[in-house]
Amino acid sequence: MRVLLVEDDEMLGDAVKTHVDRQGHAVDWALTRDEAEASLEAVAYDLVLLDLRLPDGSGLDILKVLRARRDEMPVIIMTAHDQVSDRIAGLNAGADDYLVKPVDLGELQARIHAVSRRYGTHKLPDLTIGGLAIYPSERRIAGRGGEEIQLSSREWAVLDRLIARKRAIVSKAQIEEALYAFGAEVESNTVEVYVSRLRRKLGKDSIETVRGVGYRISGDAT
Repeated sequence: MRVLLVEDDEMLGDAVKTHVDRQGHAVDWALTRDEAEASLEAVAYDLVLLDLRLPDGSGLDILKVLRARRDEMPVIIMTAHDQVSDRIAGLNAGADDYLVKPVDLGELQARIHAVSRRYGTHKLPDLTIGGLAIYPSERRIAGRGGEEIQLSSREWAVLDRLIARKRAIVSKAQIEEALYAFGAEVESNTVEVYVSRLRRKLGKDSIETVRGVGYRISGDAT
């Protein structure tokens, strides 16, 4: 997923960004309300992790603006505001979940998965390629003899993007967006490297190259 983290505490923000990134998501990090609003105007995110107490305003105002324009993007509030009245206000404003700091990173990841399942962001279809059974929602690939094939989080990010548009061509730029957040260095051959790794693990014909356009899952995938 493409995730926007809105958090002004640099130590916590760095820990959350690193953890969520390692789960295979691309994370953009905004430290202020202004930065968050600018990012939301520029990118279609799959999820927002939102602090309420920001140096230039309230995160709750960001949430209210999103819901006022009928934007149903999932939002998980992460805040030190621990009163029941604060939780009620956040949920009534349209938050999908509410976590009180200090945040346990394992619990945060479970909440992210729960919200993404609710909104269908991980409901990619199961498919078979060359005798391999691929289950994206379970992060599991069963080989021909029943053995498990392991993919890294970045390899899953590329494969997810291809599966999501199974019959369409996915451009190199679209795959790069799945791999990296804003500000990350993208080398010219990064996509080619990950496609090559996937072909070694899934079969050389699992991903087709459409020269000058992009890539797509093999037409034999079912």
